[in-house]
Amino acid sequence: MDDLFVKNLRLGDLGTQSILIRQGRIAAIGALPEPADTPVFDAGGRLALPAMVDGHIHLDKTLIGLPFIPHLPGETVAARIAAERQLRRDLDVPVRLRGGALLDRLATYGTVAVRSHIDIDTEIGLRHVEEVLALRETHGHLVDIQTVAFPQSGILRDKGTADLMAAALRAGVDLVGGLDPAGIDGDITGHLDTVFGLADKYGVGVDIHLHDPADLGAHELQQIALRTEALGLQGRVNVSHAFCLGALGDARLGEVADHLARAGVSIMTSAPGPVPMPPIKALRAAGVQVFAANDNIRDAWSPFGNGDLLERAGILCDRQDFRADADLALAYDLVSTVPSALLGRSGTGLAVGAPADFILLRAASIAEAVADRAGERVVIKAGRVVAVDGKLVGGQSPGNSGLPSLARKS
Repeated sequence: MDDLFVKNLRLGDLGTQSILIRQGRIAAIGALPEPADTPVFDAGGRLALPAMVDGHIHLDKTLIGLPFIPHLPGETVAARIAAERQLRRDLDVPVRLRGGALLDRLATYGTVAVRSHIDIDTEIGLRHVEEVLALRETHGHLVDIQTVAFPQSGILRDKGTADLMAAALRAGVDLVGGLDPAGIDGDITGHLDTVFGLADKYGVGVDIHLHDPADLGAHELQQIALRTEALGLQGRVNVSHAFCLGALGDARLGEVADHLARAGVSIMTSAPGPVPMPPIKALRAAGVQVFAANDNIRDAWSPFGNGDLLERAGILCDRQDFRADADLALAYDLVSTVPSALLGRSGTGLAVGAPADFILLRAASIAEAVADRAGERVVIKAGRVVAVDGKLVGGQSPGNSGLPSLARKS
């Protein structure tokens, strides 16, 4: 963590300001005199915004950095899982290289922290866990990495996965995951018993993928909320996707949202394609914390995604019909300060005492930054300039060279 004086930047409507950084944290903000003993960075009049936080990605799934691989078909979640397993068998490129290439890219866009779900099943065991945990050592100076033990192939239907998830938590994985208790495992009670049993035993939080639709998904959300309250896990449980919330009538939505708010269960949305999407403003009005994230970035689930959370915020605005400046500013909060707090990071936003994690953009306002997906970004993490205009300062991260020219085994 470094000391740094960033001058000639803009903070909202406050005009030209400066930020003094001491030991990686913001020590002062305002019209400050330039210190004689501190390195200086001239922001050139750029707008300063809190750095972005991606609360849901898959570092072990990405194909970033490889030659383009055609998308494999699959009309259901189960079919997509099967297609991914086949692609995974054909790949001969370590997770640390693919995930490292993605982390490098995220850092240049202004993402300073992620929550990565890591596939665990009886075919791959803990191999992906080991490689993603190793990325903390090679890329932690660029991006903080929080991890989730994710049973992509199910828990009950892939016997032995629960034991592997427990081993992953003992090895240092931060949260326990889950996936469609009804749709994949066919046993809501058994699946949630396992997930929350592991959370209770190892003292960790929960992040569950939930694609199950409409009333079925709503019932599962209520079961998740009840278990969260019973174990005192308020504020430590998230449900990712929750498409069902976008398919409920007002009365039923209000009832489920009430349960989620009381239990402190948050919701992640990636603003996905032609499926229902949780209604952000209605959930927030009910007291439910909602944030946005990239999810799949160029992998077996989707050929799309570049990792830029500003672009994801813009997609969210289109899907939710956000048009006013305040709406665009809200979308930015959903990819920055909100997920930062939900990931348990100490201090969020541009405030004295907070970590010195922010980006500098050529935009007149937050709304313009979201609308234009503003480029030419300077990224500062823990008081260090780590990227300027799409390039990492000092080049590639250690351990991220050597991506092969061939993506698949011959």
